[in-house]
Amino acid sequence: AAAGLSYVGAYVINTYKSYDNFLQDKYAVLPAVIIICVAVVMFIIGLIGCCATFRESRVGLGLFLAIILVIFIAEVSAFVLGFVYREKVKTDVQGTMRSVFEKYDGKNPESTVVDYLQEQLHCCGIKNYSDWTTTQWFNSTGNNSVPQSCCQQEAKNCTGHLDQPQEL
Repeated sequence: AAAGLSYVGAYVINTYKSYDNFLQDKYAVLPAVIIICVAVVMFIIGLIGCCATFRESRVGLGLFLAIILVIFIAEVSAFVLGFVYREKVKTDVQGTMRSVFEKYDGKNPESTVVDYLQEQLHCCGIKNYSDWTTTQWFNSTGNNSVPQSCCQQEAKNCTGHLDQPQEL
């Protein structure tokens, strides 16, 4: 289990690197770091449990039980906090995304991240393609279109024009 959690934590940290411009909060990687720390603690606890069982130590098994209970309480607390603050996280991420979309010009690093995000997640805009109509890039191009990264991969002749929403 500890090895699995370590892998998940490392994968999340590696994935966050791709979306760094959207997650401007320096604490965005904190959950992944916590997952890795939990993995290390689980390994140590597992080792204590194995040694206590092997030696048939009542004190060691009692310590093992106490640690497991503390971890269970921490997991329940994390679940409750995640449930309570889910709307705040959603609002914060959408606000950050809006600011990055406003900086989109098709050339800067933020633009590259926006294109990458839209291609990888098969989406367009924050909620849908109409989010682009309020951006500075949309108004400056004047051709009533969204970036090419909004096009579906199957659409061969997609130009990003809003008169062809089925291709976005």
